[in-house]
Amino acid sequence: MGRRERKKAATRKALADAALRLFIEHGYDAVTLHDVAEAADVSTTTLLKYFPSKEALVFDEEADQEAALVSAVRDRAPGTTIPQALRAHVKRVRIRPADPDAHSESDTGYGDFFDLVVSTPALSDYGHRMWMRRQDALARAIAEDTGAPSDDLRSAALARFALEASAFARAAADAEQALDAAFDLLENGWSATGSRA
Repeated sequence: MGRRERKKAATRKALADAALRLFIEHGYDAVTLHDVAEAADVSTTTLLKYFPSKEALVFDEEADQEAALVSAVRDRAPGTTIPQALRAHVKRVRIRPADPDAHSESDTGYGDFFDLVVSTPALSDYGHRMWMRRQDALARAIAEDTGAPSDDLRSAALARFALEASAFARAAADAEQALDAAFDLLENGWSATGSRA
């Protein structure tokens, strides 16, 4: 990475870090783009070159997260099914982890980041839309891994339902139990739950 790219990356990180710190300290709705730009010592115009919206300031790792999701399929351990690998990945990145240091959204800590997103409807909605944008990449990875055509509907359905499982789980009283229920269904199918006599 050249000097110019390093400087851009440093500015982007400074903006994201300043935004997250301000949002956590003062509340998302109370902080303006101007406040963030000022805290990072740049103009609002410069901020908008790096981040197209206020919500985007909070979610700065989209490409990395998509790569990690695809890697969960491609690099899973031998003997691990795709639903098992996706269950473990979704638990690790979408449900509050036991080890908050396992996440890198900011130096502030994953717990604070998670609480901010969950307590702010605009961020929850934006985060879910971003998460679901990974559906096509995940479907392609599943199809490739199983030898199916790139437009395979079963691969697309598994990708869609695996990603949606996180929203289902986060709305439940026990997120981990809800996620397990969703992935048990994805792994074993509805017939495993029994049928009418």
